[in-house]
Amino acid sequence: MELNNHLRDFSRASLHFFKSLGLTDNVAAVVNALVLLVLAIGITYLIYYVVRRILRLIVIQTIRKTDISFFKFLLEHKVTHYLSLIAPLMVLYLTIPVVFHDYPQISKLLLGLCDIYLVLVVVWVMMAIIKAGGDLLKEKPSFRGKPIDSYLQVIRILLYLFGTVVLFSNLTGKSPVAFFTAMGAISAVLLLMFKDTIMGFVASIQVTTNDIVRIGDWITMPKYGADGDILEINLTTVKVQNFDKTITTIPTYSLISDSFQNWRGMRQSGGRRIKRAINIKQSSIRFLKEEELAQFEQIQLISSYIQHRQKDIEKHNTRTNADKSLLINGRNLTNAGLFRKYIDSYISSHSGTNKRMNIMVRQLAPTPHGLPIEIYVFANTIIWAEYEHIMADIFDHIIAAAPYFGLQIYEAEGSGDVKQLEMLNQG
Repeated sequence: MELNNHLRDFSRASLHFFKSLGLTDNVAAVVNALVLLVLAIGITYLIYYVVRRILRLIVIQTIRKTDISFFKFLLEHKVTHYLSLIAPLMVLYLTIPVVFHDYPQISKLLLGLCDIYLVLVVVWVMMAIIKAGGDLLKEKPSFRGKPIDSYLQVIRILLYLFGTVVLFSNLTGKSPVAFFTAMGAISAVLLLMFKDTIMGFVASIQVTTNDIVRIGDWITMPKYGADGDILEINLTTVKVQNFDKTITTIPTYSLISDSFQNWRGMRQSGGRRIKRAINIKQSSIRFLKEEELAQFEQIQLISSYIQHRQKDIEKHNTRTNADKSLLINGRNLTNAGLFRKYIDSYISSHSGTNKRMNIMVRQLAPTPHGLPIEIYVFANTIIWAEYEHIMADIFDHIIAAAPYFGLQIYEAEGSGDVKQLEMLNQG
């Protein structure tokens, strides 16, 4: 109050000074108001600059001494800037009635604008603090990968709603109850406008509660052309960076309404599955004669297996008195069986396979394209390039090893192959 009186005394003194210069009362009042307005603007900016510098200095010194991340985030989100706007607003509240003492309508209008701006500044400060808190939570291991942005957006919407109610009350002079009464009348329209936001919020809660996806997860969603890592989850959209570096956005609600594949389990396991088959020509599969086994015993990975297996077969054939003048009688080793055992031994000893996970070589149902021999194993890495290298190395070796067992890999004959056969026949 005392400061206000001093300001009024200063205003009257300056008005008297301009009148003493020979100006009329109206002109002196206008000139006095303009001069005081310029002074008020200058003082307001100076106070804003000084307060902002002081606040920044305090926060920076706090960061250096305590190394608390929260203060760093406060600085990044311009909390000091928004807080420093409050001090000049207080100056304007004091100076406007004095500067425009002779113009009450203008004074009332400007004070109303200051009220609006103060509400906005408070909302901005709270928003900046919330954003800083969100960034701090993202650093915590327990919150890493969680859709924090979705919840922050809900809080921001509530803050904007609070600001709107306060502004409505200030501008109309009515209580907030009247605002909510008016909102109730158009609730159906609002529900339609914010349908995606409401559905996204519900989806975010379910995603977090059930731990369906996290930021950083690799997901595949063919419906939306998404195949890559999740960058962001907010109320309405999920941003996915595909492996070709393009960005795909999908509705948040689709994470609980549509089917998608999450590769998180593969990444956490430390191994990526290799599941691929080669087709053997069935006509190349045959029984092995006893004299051939000596040659196969030279293959080190199956040498002991052949010896052990042959002893079991000989005991069985002797016990059943099998007539071995025909190979079909009794039990026999086949080249395909030895090949399967060789593949199993090879991938079990391969440096690129995960020995703690399933390793299996199995025979699938015959097809017109041959007999599929499927390799089911896990690489000991989840890095894409390394995984492809391991898989290629395994199948290069298997394909090259097939002829040693008298087996042929099936492949469709091309036009060049047919022409070559015709030339051989003519020759």
